[in-house]
Amino acid sequence: MHDHTALTFGRVNRVLIERVRPAIHSARIPLQIAAHTLPGEPIPPADGITLAFEPFQAGSLWGPAWGTTWFRVRGEVPAEWAGRRAEALIDLGFDVNMTGFQCEALAYRPDGTPIKALNPRNQWLPVDAEAGQAVEFYLEGAANPVLLDYHPFLPTQQGDILTSSPEPLYRVRHMDLAVFEPEVFELSLDLDVLLELQAELPATSPRRMQILQAFDDALDALDLQRIAETASDARARLDDVLTAPAEASAHRIAAVGHAHIDSAWLWPVRETIRKVARTASSMTALIDEHPEFVYGMSSAQQYAWIKEHRPEVYERIKAAVAAGRFLPLGGMWVESDTVMPTGESLVRQFSQGQRFFEREFGVRCKGVWLPDSFGYSPALPQLMRRAGFEWFFTQKISWNQRNVFPHHTFLWEGIDGSRMFTHFPPMDTYNSQLSGMEVARASRQFKENRVATMSLAPVGWGDGGGGTTREMTGRAARMADLEGSAKVEWKHPDAFFADARAELTDPAVWVGELYLELHRGTLTSQHATKALHRRAEHALIEAELWTATAAVRLGDEYPHDELDRLWQLVLLHEFHDILPGTSIAWVHREAVEVLSGVLTDARALSSSARAALAGEGEHELVFTPTSVGGGVPLGAAARASSEDGAADRVGTRLTETRDGIRLENDLVSILIDRNGLITSAVELASGREAIPAGKPANLFQLHQDFPNMWDAWDIDRYYRNRVEDLTEASSITASEEDGVATLVVTRAFSQSTITQTISLAPGSRTLMLRTEIDWHETEKLLKLAFPLDVFARETLAETQFGFQRRATHVNTSWEAAKFETSMHRFVLAEEDGFGVALVNDSLYGFDTSRDADGDHVTTTVRLSLLRAPRFPDPDTDHGRHEIEIGLVIGADAAVATAEGIRLNAPTTVVRGAHEVEPLVSVDGDGIVVSSVKLADDRSGDVIVRVYEALGRRTRGTLSVDFAHSGIREVSLIEDDLDDARTGGELSLRPFEVRTLRITR
Repeated sequence: MHDHTALTFGRVNRVLIERVRPAIHSARIPLQIAAHTLPGEPIPPADGITLAFEPFQAGSLWGPAWGTTWFRVRGEVPAEWAGRRAEALIDLGFDVNMTGFQCEALAYRPDGTPIKALNPRNQWLPVDAEAGQAVEFYLEGAANPVLLDYHPFLPTQQGDILTSSPEPLYRVRHMDLAVFEPEVFELSLDLDVLLELQAELPATSPRRMQILQAFDDALDALDLQRIAETASDARARLDDVLTAPAEASAHRIAAVGHAHIDSAWLWPVRETIRKVARTASSMTALIDEHPEFVYGMSSAQQYAWIKEHRPEVYERIKAAVAAGRFLPLGGMWVESDTVMPTGESLVRQFSQGQRFFEREFGVRCKGVWLPDSFGYSPALPQLMRRAGFEWFFTQKISWNQRNVFPHHTFLWEGIDGSRMFTHFPPMDTYNSQLSGMEVARASRQFKENRVATMSLAPVGWGDGGGGTTREMTGRAARMADLEGSAKVEWKHPDAFFADARAELTDPAVWVGELYLELHRGTLTSQHATKALHRRAEHALIEAELWTATAAVRLGDEYPHDELDRLWQLVLLHEFHDILPGTSIAWVHREAVEVLSGVLTDARALSSSARAALAGEGEHELVFTPTSVGGGVPLGAAARASSEDGAADRVGTRLTETRDGIRLENDLVSILIDRNGLITSAVELASGREAIPAGKPANLFQLHQDFPNMWDAWDIDRYYRNRVEDLTEASSITASEEDGVATLVVTRAFSQSTITQTISLAPGSRTLMLRTEIDWHETEKLLKLAFPLDVFARETLAETQFGFQRRATHVNTSWEAAKFETSMHRFVLAEEDGFGVALVNDSLYGFDTSRDADGDHVTTTVRLSLLRAPRFPDPDTDHGRHEIEIGLVIGADAAVATAEGIRLNAPTTVVRGAHEVEPLVSVDGDGIVVSSVKLADDRSGDVIVRVYEALGRRTRGTLSVDFAHSGIREVSLIEDDLDDARTGGELSLRPFEVRTLRITR
């Protein structure tokens, strides 16, 4: 036979696009439109329906950026449509390529019940009226501006209602009543699925040839002037190729409806609330229409929003959850970043999420669902396991720039050795449309094809919401058992993971962090958000300690509700586009306001509890919120040192020399030149020099920072090729006060200034560098460099409940890709017997390099301070910032851990009558108390969380100083354990986290 492949393909493609799809709706009549544009923020639907409406014509403009317009739409189903299905077709000015990123609407009946959402890929509404009956519905139209346009990443002022344009953005194209032709719709899906399937088959395979012949046969039977009347005949010609069963070895895809809705990103939180309501309305409607369909939604916060703001939608969600069709996923408050939050924050993500789902729906999530976070901490496997989870899901690592991850289904091993069963979808997307290309990719790319047969596919429009469409459910039905295709089945992720675990009896193991080779700038962007978040975390942990102490010691009421409220605000702002600094200006403006309020309120709780504990008096009492490194136990208040003791204290000596200014105490001697650069830092006991000759530390370096794309997200490695060393100081002054030697150094560069206060306290091996930056740069990255005379084969960087080791070399592409990495409160570079740490109060990003002078290899650690990307916030980080850093000379992991904790959780002096004994104390080398609080179940029991911080086995004892009836281990989220260890004797493995419940 002659080859007519191209001709057949062209024929079916044109007929599908130009004839069949337009014929899905036949007869059409316009509806009557009236509108009311709100002058400000959105209002409840019950109020929107009762507004005064003015006539509105199709073709008219509507919607300034972030505005809301309510439309009243009326009409009548023509009598001649009797027996036929009518639908409303609404086009608010949609662009099908911008689903979730432009205007949207939610439709309501006159009684205020929701119908479903309208968006670029879902432009129809069901009509309940019969022929001859009136039609009336209301649309809450949201005029969200397109910020990620066809030319993406352009700076725009549309990202904040304070700076956006008042001009209308959209033009209503039509609001019509139309006849829906179900057989034409089904034909369109038949052609669509087969067209995409044949494109993935071998060019001359018999299966492909049979499909192409069926296309010609079907289109020969289709009268292009009478498509509705002849669609059934055309479908009959396709029946054989659509019913041919899949091969026995076909890959199996477990599909779950999905709409990854960012809790804030290119829209503010208030708009996310409406996005969730719109998507949930559409998904509950789709559930009613398709009995096999299941839809999964994560983030307890999003359910809580709908419960509060859209109760009419929430009732539909609750009913669908009860029916097992609407699936709460993830067990977290939001889909958070997992790299930067403290361990306690991740615990609260799990506890707040699971408590909400259990309270509202009577369910617990079995897995953690984080498809889009920007890398995953190696502490996470243990935390998930200890919180009771059984599986973990993401797909983000498929975004790697350089290396292809070697597994899709595997065990992920964390820093303590805990392993979690993990799956990455081989489709490489969390927004699958179930296209032929995606389904074929899943089958082709699945790394475990030798030993496993199944993968998971989240199906639906996401990021800005939208969810699954009836076209997607139609594709799934056709690919349930279709020759040449993977088999698709709607399935709960729990069922998929159970099947996958049973099938894959000996999965491969990946050890350590799931580092995303992309979006490295998220460790630095929007410093104000990050700094306030860090402080709010620590303030809440401390508030729990003091209020728990007051509750036990004094019988004060423990502020459960207030602590829950404040934690939930912090957890929301850990969402993976807020804390990473990748949202619009509006989001970060509000984040600063909210987190500032959390900090104030948390500190007020602590202050009130401390005052109550101290009583009225004039003694200076030092309240200590930490217990590392010995000294006063956590949760204690001891009298401050007397004046007599101060007289014997040796202060820090400040000496001006020809080479600069020397700061020296009994532990270290540090030389700072006339430009504020550190040229020498010696540990006196060992005589070790920490700074290499000729390579000063505390060097500010300014880089050009213009990545190829994803401005706020990315730092591309070529940024290093252009650097300006800020060596010149504008001024330097020296002083001594209360035994502390201090230098103040100022610098001016470009449009910005730096004022740095350098101080060394008596008895401290840590040189403090308090830096105030007035930052007004554009597309720049500010680093602070510390060349160190340390032969470090690896760095130790704190993560949740421990630290992770990273090689300093770039032997492989995996190490080379880690040119910007994460830390929490410290990073340590050490060789045998000597190390130098950098501790900080608000930073997360750093880089490490090895330099050689002949055979002398040194290590340079550079902290990332500030960035200035212009998208999505054109003024990112502009303004004043305070950053505190400590250079710790002669450090090991224990010293670095202690110094990092002290910097972030300082003592507080309160005047009072008497000292306060701690509720608990712990002894044991390397054991850190992470949290002391009252139990979430409000029983009054005390919860203590400890972890091993140094990466080695240890033993210790928990001592309790209040009446109690027992100590037992519980889960991370305070559930009882079947094999719980009891008593106060502690035996911990490296980096092990233990949660202990003390029954009062």
